[in-house]
Amino acid sequence: MSIKSLAIMIASALAAQATQSFSNTGTTSGWDAIFIDSGTQGTVQQVTNVVYQGTTALKMTQVYQSGFTGRYHSEVHHYNAMKKGDTGFYGFAFRLQEDWQATPAQSYNIAQFIADFSNLGCGEDYMPGTMVEILGDQLVTRRKYGSVCPTSSQQTEYYNNLATVTPGVWHKIEIQANWQSDGTGYLKLWYDGNKVLEKYNVATSVTDGREFEFRVGLYANGWHDDGQLKGTQGTRQVWFDEIGLGTTFADADPDQW
Repeated sequence: MSIKSLAIMIASALAAQATQSFSNTGTTSGWDAIFIDSGTQGTVQQVTNVVYQGTTALKMTQVYQSGFTGRYHSEVHHYNAMKKGDTGFYGFAFRLQEDWQATPAQSYNIAQFIADFSNLGCGEDYMPGTMVEILGDQLVTRRKYGSVCPTSSQQTEYYNNLATVTPGVWHKIEIQANWQSDGTGYLKLWYDGNKVLEKYNVATSVTDGREFEFRVGLYANGWHDDGQLKGTQGTRQVWFDEIGLGTTFADADPDQW
């Protein structure tokens, strides 16, 4: 058998093993939930005028309100996306509004893995683990590990300045993670086809083994956490398209499905 024939057979076998567990082509249908915080002017819209591929994309908007003490989510949710012990790929395309104001001291979350821990009774309700954020014009992610309760046992490590994000341009994110609460996990992140993060032999999950949701959208977490608007841009918009999860890179890469 020739080397070329063997390579084709291996590629075919790997493709047969691939399992895309979830995909969405920028539509409001097909999600487990669409969430907009009560009391906000946030929206989640299916649009056709700004898309990455195909005919539709999701447009998320949030508006800052002086004196409002709640949170600012405009997100779509996919339940049961991962749990401790899993290995998977997670990806999407996103685009910041053309006049996006880079505010170095205030973050805007665009994706997160999160679970409800309110039953533990330690004051923690929905707690995010890994998050992907925009801080200024830089892409940021993090890993969270340790015990959920007491909350002082939670540990977080941030990875800053992974890449510069250009407003008004579509970008791609792919994440590969082996979710472990001890030092045997790994976390990788690709931005526009370039691997910008690769961490091996690290804890990537909390010790609790429950399922986490995967959420994408605009969560203006800095407005809540800082208790104020920094900069002058109080209306923020982000578009999302081609969101995918699975067992191979191709399952999560918007350009391969």
